[in-house]
Amino acid sequence: MDRLTARQLFDGVRERMELRWVAGMRGESRVLERGATATRRPSLIGYLNIIYPNKIQIIGTEELNYLDGLDARTRWDTLNRIAAYQPVALIVTKDQPVPADLREIAEETNTPLWITSKRGHELLTWLQYYLARMLAPRITLHGVFLEVFSIGVLLTGEAGSGKSELALELISRGHRLVADDATEFTQIAPDVIDGTCPELLQDLLEVRGLGVLNVREMFGHTAVKPSKYLRLVVHLKPLREGEDMDAFTRLTGDTGHREILEVQVPMITIPVAPGRNLAVLVEAAVRSHMLKSKGIDPAQTFIDRQAHQMRRLPPW
Repeated sequence: MDRLTARQLFDGVRERMELRWVAGMRGESRVLERGATATRRPSLIGYLNIIYPNKIQIIGTEELNYLDGLDARTRWDTLNRIAAYQPVALIVTKDQPVPADLREIAEETNTPLWITSKRGHELLTWLQYYLARMLAPRITLHGVFLEVFSIGVLLTGEAGSGKSELALELISRGHRLVADDATEFTQIAPDVIDGTCPELLQDLLEVRGLGVLNVREMFGHTAVKPSKYLRLVVHLKPLREGEDMDAFTRLTGDTGHREILEVQVPMITIPVAPGRNLAVLVEAAVRSHMLKSKGIDPAQTFIDRQAHQMRRLPPW
């Protein structure tokens, strides 16, 4: 999602972070947005910072001691400055007593004020991860997402190319289904994309002629997986009559990349034709991708051998 309100954030982490809402209830519609840090120096969340205020300000023991060290006038001005920046929330850690003036200002300015029994570093670490996941760029792609030999593989292709039948065959061979038809991908790191299944489609696979199948019920709990990092795209391309690969493509395979959420994901295109065992081909493609990830490239090895043999030939 692109934005997250204070209420949504509180409801999402309340149990895990043991939060209680003590003041500023009317500020529940304050919003965290995905691009909020693009023009801001600090992150969305951090310890109390008056010069470069974070949208979520953590108030721990040191921060309360700092406020206690100010004279009454400066302290009141400081608290008003904190509230004037309109933070999404202020969070007091370790169940420390909430100062009366902080509670008063939170109520007057509709600033959500929460308290937790967690320590500051626990709160900061977990909420940074949570916000990164919730506000990360997302996209929904058509295809079947599987775990094949521990690798996240997205099967793509035009309608009727056999993606679901191929997925069913791979599942029967011991691989696992993540999502069918519509996979939600989230960029959780600069080069890491995580794929999950929408709740509506979990455990389901639609196969033409058979209808919707419940993979978990048919093959057991180990046949499905809730999420997986995307590492490879396998595109099924119908082989047209008279169409053939050029010599170099036959040697190296029809490989390339597909850009998903600004990440270049390796892609292998497999021609679909009657009599081809696509399940075996996909397994071989995944094994080959794993070898190439380790620096082992059979095509390049063959090219190097051929070049070596040609250098050994006597000159004419």
